[in-house]
Amino acid sequence: MPYRRILTAGVSAFMLIAMATSGDASTAPASSTAAGGQCDFDWEIGTWHTTVRVLAEPLSESADEWLQFSGTSVVRPLLDRRENVVELKVAGPSGHIDALNLRLYEPAAQRWSLTFVNARDGLLNPAVYGGFHDGVGEFYGDDQLGGRPIKVRFLVFRQGQDTARFEQAFSADGGTTWETNWVAIDRR
Repeated sequence: MPYRRILTAGVSAFMLIAMATSGDASTAPASSTAAGGQCDFDWEIGTWHTTVRVLAEPLSESADEWLQFSGTSVVRPLLDRRENVVELKVAGPSGHIDALNLRLYEPAAQRWSLTFVNARDGLLNPAVYGGFHDGVGEFYGDDQLGGRPIKVRFLVFRQGQDTARFEQAFSADGGTTWETNWVAIDRR
């Protein structure tokens, strides 16, 4: 399926879905909250109802078909809440997505890495790196799409106590322009 690359490239999601990078993460912003950012995702622990829109053909001339999915996102703490894992299970007319997003906090760099794995192929994608600033999570990395290098951006917006929005975008021009290809809305 055409959307398979998005799902294996990373999300995110988030939460979900995050997808991708191992490139120059030194330019990713560090987290600035108390405890060095180690508690940045504590608000998300628990079960969420999730709706996901995935761009069927990212970075293509036919980039106008969005695939729809819904289901659950369960965020579980690991290692005394210093790390966490997101389990995403969504389905729609185009199929289903079963995925994990492993979030690890690196205290020395005061940043998070988000690593996505799609259960379909079982492969870890390159991580995206970053943290939260003024309530918005920003995570960046490098990956490939169709054999060409791309930049990946993953954003987390907390929209109140019981709603959050996650967006992933790709850039084929080194980060000058971005095309959003994954949008997930989580509600309690």
